[in-house]
Amino acid sequence: MVNTAVILAAGLGSRIRERTGKLPKGFLAMNEMTMIERSLSILIEEGFTNIYIGTGYKKEVYEKLTENYSQITCVYNPNYESTGSLFTLFQFKDIIKEDFLLLESDLIYEKAAVKIIKASERPDVILASRLTDTGDEVYIETDKNHFLVTMSKKQEKLNRIDAELVGITKLSFQTYKKLCAYAEKLFPAGLGLDYEDGLVGIAERIDFYVDKQDDLVWCEVDNEQHWTRAMSTVYPMILARENAPVPIKRSILLNPGPAATTDSVKYAQVVPDICPREKEFGQVMEFIATELTKFVGNPKDYTTVLFGGSGTAAVESVLSSVIDQETVLIINNGAYGKRMVQIAEVYRLHFLEYKSEPDEAINLDDLETYIQNASDKIRFLSVVHSETTTGLLNNIEAIGQLCKKYRILMIVDAMSSYAAVPIRMKEMNICYLAASSNKNLQGMAGVSFVIADIEQLEKLRAIKPRNLYLHLYDQYHHFKSTKQMRFTPPVQTLYALKQAIIETQWEGIQNRYSRYTRSWETLIQGLTHLGLNYLVHKNNHSRLITSVVEPSDPNYDFTKMHDFFYSKGFTIYPGKLDDKKTFRVANMGAITYKDMEQFVYLLEQYLKGLKGGESNFKS
Repeated sequence: MVNTAVILAAGLGSRIRERTGKLPKGFLAMNEMTMIERSLSILIEEGFTNIYIGTGYKKEVYEKLTENYSQITCVYNPNYESTGSLFTLFQFKDIIKEDFLLLESDLIYEKAAVKIIKASERPDVILASRLTDTGDEVYIETDKNHFLVTMSKKQEKLNRIDAELVGITKLSFQTYKKLCAYAEKLFPAGLGLDYEDGLVGIAERIDFYVDKQDDLVWCEVDNEQHWTRAMSTVYPMILARENAPVPIKRSILLNPGPAATTDSVKYAQVVPDICPREKEFGQVMEFIATELTKFVGNPKDYTTVLFGGSGTAAVESVLSSVIDQETVLIINNGAYGKRMVQIAEVYRLHFLEYKSEPDEAINLDDLETYIQNASDKIRFLSVVHSETTTGLLNNIEAIGQLCKKYRILMIVDAMSSYAAVPIRMKEMNICYLAASSNKNLQGMAGVSFVIADIEQLEKLRAIKPRNLYLHLYDQYHHFKSTKQMRFTPPVQTLYALKQAIIETQWEGIQNRYSRYTRSWETLIQGLTHLGLNYLVHKNNHSRLITSVVEPSDPNYDFTKMHDFFYSKGFTIYPGKLDDKKTFRVANMGAITYKDMEQFVYLLEQYLKGLKGGESNFKS
């Protein structure tokens, strides 16, 4: 078992010098400790007894660490200003006599990173992750067996990008000797090369296994942007994961919300009691409102108004608050379009209803003709983005352009699309957007919100309220003035939402949608294999929720199938169409394609049991 580590720390850190001052960047402080001290504590906790630090710039600062850490030995690279990290690593050629872990000094990473690579039985392992899109990445190309082909910061040097280098690598002693021999031939011409160049140089002779961990939380700190992301997103997420007391029993929720959540989101609710009127809690809500806005628009132009309640509360707030005596056109192509019609009826709004099939794309030419020939002048148009009834994804970008053409303000119910399908409110001409905490955000149920165009929102002060609790302008104005909700907020749910936002920022909306899409593709392949049909063509599908046509087997009963899956830790949901017998499977939340593979396997077993008759089927 490897118990030696080498940390490369000779660099100048010039790109972040304004923050570090005269110190090396490894000494940037993260609350209670510096980056280098956190790395040392993780290594020592994992049983590393020999830790070498390759120093250069401000070597005396690293050498001072030896006073508190007996495990440390510093090795100086006198040519650090003109050489790369490969030359620093070369300085250990007469010192290292065993396998070791190689780390970069400017990393912030969770403890699991070291556990994973140390536990690997392979002699030479490069730890990698999904792409972070943070700038200055080292991209990796592998072969079909996940062994290194090449890596570079220049994408054009790779035939394919398979992963991103983390900066933690396990090297066997034999491989290190070959690396030193290779490096020695390159010097002095190759003095500026980095260690990853050396690994690529011997990759044809050495099998470097690339262990890609999609869920690994980590970051490198090279500049101010990296540091901001580290402290606002990455490090808080690491702490939330590592401070979670014990794993919570996992349920695979394939219902269309609430979605499955991470343990760190669940545990975020366990906080000391606090009065929600305290300034500290106001700052929590301000963070939530600002960051929710940033996912879809610029906070200078848009703002988020929070409510305690389900997603319907946000939709009802918009419809009841923004429409005075004008007419709203409601697109009804599913249960949630129908719900908007019901809200309009309750408030006796002036509305027109445009009906479209729930499993087919809206005919935009027909919609435009309807607008042109409408009996009333249409001021607002309200539409569901991802219709949870069937999984249909309405083309709100095209509808938004229609609204722009006819000077109509667009209201979007983005309950099942927000934080998964990329949305840009300005470009899509969205005036008001309603969503909630418990679907793609992967938070707990109980918070809904409206993201609104500030200019239009300010105009609402002239409209007489129809509702007290859900009045959009009053809620907005009160929060703007006090950083408080008018009525008691769901405190613990908001703490969970803050953590869910941090996790969404870490994963990235596009990456999250890609993860969801892979689960959806796994589901569709499975349904096709089993001979089951589903509604909505893939070109119009949200890839988030799928309405599956029920089996025609006379022994089929949805309730019994639901109970079978529930006993296996999976939850599915009934259909919501009157004229089609369906059940629904969602692939949002903290799940992966592997969970969907297991679902498809269980579905196959269930269907086989039906063919043998219920008496032969065991759950």
